[in-house]
Amino acid sequence: MHSQTIEMATRLWEYMAAGREHAPCEAIVVCCSYDLRVADYACELFRRGIAPQLIITGNTGNWTKHLWSIPEAEVFRERVIANGVDPAAIRLETEATNFGENISCVRRLVPELRRAVFLTKPNSVLRVQLTLPVQWPEMQGMVDAPAIRFPDEVSNVVGILGVIDEMVGDVDRILRYPQHGYQTAHNLPAEIIAAWEYLKSQGFTNHLVR
Repeated sequence: MHSQTIEMATRLWEYMAAGREHAPCEAIVVCCSYDLRVADYACELFRRGIAPQLIITGNTGNWTKHLWSIPEAEVFRERVIANGVDPAAIRLETEATNFGENISCVRRLVPELRRAVFLTKPNSVLRVQLTLPVQWPEMQGMVDAPAIRFPDEVSNVVGILGVIDEMVGDVDRILRYPQHGYQTAHNLPAEIIAAWEYLKSQGFTNHLVR
């Protein structure tokens, strides 16, 4: 792959993964996806005592509807139990199909929750950060992700090309979603817009908003 493509994609990855944080809270909310390393990281935080419960949320999405025959949350639940988490500490939400629904469905499931860390893939951290204030204003939410490096450690489920397509689509949503009330507005730096435009020009357009 052209080195400039990797350079521009790395720029997006590092920007959208910035701001990761966690602290003691009431629950770890796991936003499911194709990357089970998020489940493994949830287990790590749980064993460290960051929170007394895991709330796992997700039905299927663009990738996993072709990957698994059961909801993402059920696959992730199997993974965390295999990693030694007590099933009694797990709550499941199996309806959500995007970040907004991950948050709003968990809000309906546990409306009393006020402080939680939301886990996702590194390249999705900013999207979740921008969605939280809209979908759950009362929530003192942090967003975290496993320390996965681009491009060497991206998921082999979707590969480097798939992740680049996904990130280009995420930037598109960061720009478009605030006007629809899905996310809070965010000013992307000029170098991020330039990287996004370059990657679109190279054909990474499969995940743009339709």
